[in-house]
Amino acid sequence: MKPFLFLVFIVLIPLGAFSQEFDKDILSFSEYLGYVKKYHPMVSRANLEIDKAQAQLMQARGGFDPKIEVDFDKKQFKDTEYYSILNSSFKIPTWYGIEIKAAFDNSEGVYLNPQNSTPNQGLTSVGVTVPIGQGLFINQRMADLRNAKLQINLSQAQQRLSALDVLYNASEAYFSWLKHYNEVQMYKEYLDYAEERYKGVLKLIEQGDKPAIDSVETGISLKNRKLSLENATLKLNKARLEMANYLWINGTPVEPAEDLKPEVELIEQIETILSTGEINNTEAIITTHPKLKMLETKIEMLDIERKLKANYLLPKIDLGYYYLSEPSYFDNFRTEDYKIGLNFSFPIFLRKERGALNLTKLKLQDTKFELQQEQLQIKNKIDAQLTEIASLKRQVNLLESLVKDYQTMLEAEDRLFSFGESSIFIINSRETNLIAARIQQINIENSLLMSNAGLFKIMAVTQ
Repeated sequence: MKPFLFLVFIVLIPLGAFSQEFDKDILSFSEYLGYVKKYHPMVSRANLEIDKAQAQLMQARGGFDPKIEVDFDKKQFKDTEYYSILNSSFKIPTWYGIEIKAAFDNSEGVYLNPQNSTPNQGLTSVGVTVPIGQGLFINQRMADLRNAKLQINLSQAQQRLSALDVLYNASEAYFSWLKHYNEVQMYKEYLDYAEERYKGVLKLIEQGDKPAIDSVETGISLKNRKLSLENATLKLNKARLEMANYLWINGTPVEPAEDLKPEVELIEQIETILSTGEINNTEAIITTHPKLKMLETKIEMLDIERKLKANYLLPKIDLGYYYLSEPSYFDNFRTEDYKIGLNFSFPIFLRKERGALNLTKLKLQDTKFELQQEQLQIKNKIDAQLTEIASLKRQVNLLESLVKDYQTMLEAEDRLFSFGESSIFIINSRETNLIAARIQQINIENSLLMSNAGLFKIMAVTQ
């Protein structure tokens, strides 16, 4: 497998309106989402649901395919032909339950049932069977086809939701990688400071300007920084591997290089990438939400089922008429030659049919309630997420100011220490407070990124 960085040069997939010139050392968030969206197997698997729905539609349309039927029975015993019966037909089902049928029958034999007797040339017939009660305006075949068409809409909505789950989880992994990367960079910075301070204190001790105990205190601080860096590096490697679970190219998982870096300034671009910055019309988002589309489609499917169950309350009356003729006289239409049939059936109490109809009505009502509840929940979730994002933005700004203040305090303490007016203990205390503030800043920025990803998932507006 070629190195990941080389593959990134070959395949570049920007997502949405945000794009930037590719840097070989950096995997931007938009590029990362592009890889996930195009190549991740779970996204491809979600697309299979649409293919399944299309196959089901083809299967349902098969209920209206013309059909050829041939039945042939013959019995011969001791040089006697008991009977030879041929029944062949060509049937064309139509939308409203009407069936067109053309047939040819030819029967002969010594012991032939009289009702099967035909002229020597055989007997042709053309006619229709019409349901004038149950099955005229809707039947199982029609319902299956309508539901199969709706199933495509249902599968498309399911595909969108499945893809959103993958993109959200992938975003969470990327943000975790970014968070731990920032922590490692911060600990490296303060490890350098601790090493410089330790060397400086040793020189001051050699010169007799500081007591020897200060070397112990600075040494403790140095070891703590090394320990924190080692722990942060471990978390970074684990987060990088977790993020790599979502990196695929042409069906092959890709392991990113260890020196690959995330997009450090992502906080400034996240709303543009995920389209969470400007939400002017919540109602429009709710209207096109795939989860609501799924429920609306289920309501349509249940309504078709309700009509079908209601149709079963009608009596089953099938009326058939067939014009009969010998093959050689088929053009000479004789109204006297025909075959008619009437089939009638009707359950007296209709308990089975009425029970099935009531169950369908209850399912339909329950799904409508679920739709109303889901509409309210999505609206409230969007509002809550927007409130959270606004609060996190304010917290980010406050922490930026707080970090600057802690930095100023540390620098001032360093100057006092250089004049002999401070101590290592106070400097370490100032630095510890600064590190805690920066850790909090990194965590809040990560929360803001995750909150935007959460809003992206709730809105379900894929690019």
